[in-house]
Amino acid sequence: MSEYYFNFEKQRPRIGRREAIRRTLFAASGLVLANHISFRAFAGAPTARAKAVIQIWMWGGPSHTDIFDPKPDAGYDYCGPLKTPIETNVAGIRIGELLPMLAKQADKYSIIRSMTHGNFGHETASYIVQTGRQPGGRTVFPCVGSVVSLTKGYDAGYKGLIPPYVVLTEPQGRFDEAGFLGAKYKPFATGGNPAQTPFAVEGVVLPGFTDQHQKNRRELMHHLDTLAQALPEDPQVTAATQAENMAYDMILGNGAKVFDLSQEIPEVRDRYGRTKFGQSCLVARRLIERGIPYVTINYGGWDTHKENFQVMRRQLPDMDKGIASLIQDLSERGQLDSTIVWWGGEFGRTPKVMWEAPWNGGRNHWGKVFSAMLAGGGFKGGQVIGASDAKGEEVKDRPVYPVDLIGSIYAQLGIDPTTKLPNPEGLPTFVMPQAADGIKSGGLLKEIMSA
Repeated sequence: MSEYYFNFEKQRPRIGRREAIRRTLFAASGLVLANHISFRAFAGAPTARAKAVIQIWMWGGPSHTDIFDPKPDAGYDYCGPLKTPIETNVAGIRIGELLPMLAKQADKYSIIRSMTHGNFGHETASYIVQTGRQPGGRTVFPCVGSVVSLTKGYDAGYKGLIPPYVVLTEPQGRFDEAGFLGAKYKPFATGGNPAQTPFAVEGVVLPGFTDQHQKNRRELMHHLDTLAQALPEDPQVTAATQAENMAYDMILGNGAKVFDLSQEIPEVRDRYGRTKFGQSCLVARRLIERGIPYVTINYGGWDTHKENFQVMRRQLPDMDKGIASLIQDLSERGQLDSTIVWWGGEFGRTPKVMWEAPWNGGRNHWGKVFSAMLAGGGFKGGQVIGASDAKGEEVKDRPVYPVDLIGSIYAQLGIDPTTKLPNPEGLPTFVMPQAADGIKSGGLLKEIMSA
């Protein structure tokens, strides 16, 4: 297996209402943090083909051989009862038998079957997959969502009421998404369950608390705010008032409407599936329609040490329905070309099944080879990159490291990989690793990147 270092020269705490209001205050008043950096133009920056990313984060590590890399010829000890992969609408591509709806959309996405990093720990593997860096150094790097929040968010002219990096519904793991960038670039985690009515978004929708209650509270606040009454022209008071207006617009106005799925016709909601995941996919589509550049759906439950196949039969139909409907919906609305859909987790699962008690058909962590999926945003569909061996245990062809996938996503977003990040210690840190960092790479995903 050939390996070389990544060289772009050659390849040319969950936030709530207070934090959301603080961010809008920064935007309204024009205040700038000391580590602000301008991203108006980059020398040699790639051409942007995508405007947004919907990341479907399979927290826990999904079984690659049960989903996008089936191995029916490996025998029962490897594929268990899921031994009949199905044909897709692209000749020669087969996927897991529990994904009939995704099988009909294969022309719109590509599968990477040779992801690898060799790490078997949840936190460390998650860090590698979401930052492209190795854990353990003195610097904690930001994940993709936080980098996009920095380069495409408020510092780059984003004017939305909702923060530019949103997670549905819980933060995506036990690591710090923003790293050294700090709390300003952490995701706005909605909490709640979009399958319930109302969708109780933290800081925006409070169950049992009507809009009239909110209006009454605001009127009382204005009555008690004698400082604003005494100094209506003061610049700080003006900025605070503007921020307040933006915050209440998010709670009572257009900002809240994006989370109100009652605005969708029942048939659309049914198509996505009336589950937490299915409705999260629908909310993600609504968010990117309103200009949010990065949305993560944190989809847990894939750490299948025990009874792997029972979990697959329970969760894969929901996953199939939600993702297939999302891709189809984006395509029909003309939004897939500008939206990257990225599916994947921190690693795969052991190809050989552990039938003995207490695992009873479970699979352990497996970082040697696993799968990912990309759709839209300039990535071609209907292709497979790389391959695992006959049992799904090792990379057989075209190793793809997390840095390769992340670098390709940044390229489609038009983010210059050599852009310096505002490191609080003044260290020379960049959007992507440089050659001297010694990060293993198989190269950008040129096979599926539109010219």
